[in-house]
Amino acid sequence: MIRWLWAGGALLSFVVLGARSRPPAPLRVAIAPAEGAAPLAGALRLAACPPGTAPDNDACVHLTRGADDGPAAPALSNTHREKSGRLTQYEQIPRLPDRPSDYDAYRYPIPPGLPGGHYVVSGYDLDRPDPQQRRGRTLSHVGHGGVDLPQAKGTPVKNLALDHQEGDAEVLYTGPLFGTTVVTRNTLREGGRLRDYVVLFGHLDSIAAGLSPGASLKEGDLVGAVGDTGSPSLVHLHLEVRRVREGVDLAKVPAGAPLLADNVSVVCDPRNVLPLK
Repeated sequence: MIRWLWAGGALLSFVVLGARSRPPAPLRVAIAPAEGAAPLAGALRLAACPPGTAPDNDACVHLTRGADDGPAAPALSNTHREKSGRLTQYEQIPRLPDRPSDYDAYRYPIPPGLPGGHYVVSGYDLDRPDPQQRRGRTLSHVGHGGVDLPQAKGTPVKNLALDHQEGDAEVLYTGPLFGTTVVTRNTLREGGRLRDYVVLFGHLDSIAAGLSPGASLKEGDLVGAVGDTGSPSLVHLHLEVRRVREGVDLAKVPAGAPLLADNVSVVCDPRNVLPLK
């Protein structure tokens, strides 16, 4: 009972952070429940989708994933108005149309923390028009370049191998950024070649003992613990994914905030690379 009261409180706390993004709908096939059966939901919907598809609301989305190679999503331009009133143009990589829009179709570094087994309280919205991007009196930036996953403080955060990832993740940075933060390099095979991504685990309560730049992380290795550093009283994991720009050598980029600079990496909808359930 206490756990669900906490989850309900977390949900109310995050109302100001905005709702999940809903980009254009991908190709779908209807999910047909058995004759006379109740409408499908949750895990039943997942089980009802045929091989090669995943649930997306009341439909199954066709996936065009290769066994070893994924598609390379293009970076697109968008604009939003900063809190200062200045109109800013930026690049971002939106969700590919063959990837489910439903956040619950994916796996995450922590268990679900919302009632009903849901994960995401605030989603990626940098692909949306300016008026639909996240704003709030306590937020320093407009728009949201990642996903926020509420959970109890101290919940272990485990490393997650991304779709089409080759090898282990490499720790690039540990320290203050989005509160206490760990940043990793993940190399993915997509578009017929290898591409580097950086993954940011933010607002951690603590970092796993002994974890430092240069360390390798396998699937399931401990990254740290969920916290609220940098976001007092809003206990959650901020998970952000960015694709490294062509020609950038991460070994020559200073650790920390420079890894997130626009000329180093491009923010990406995490659903393009998160592993499906």
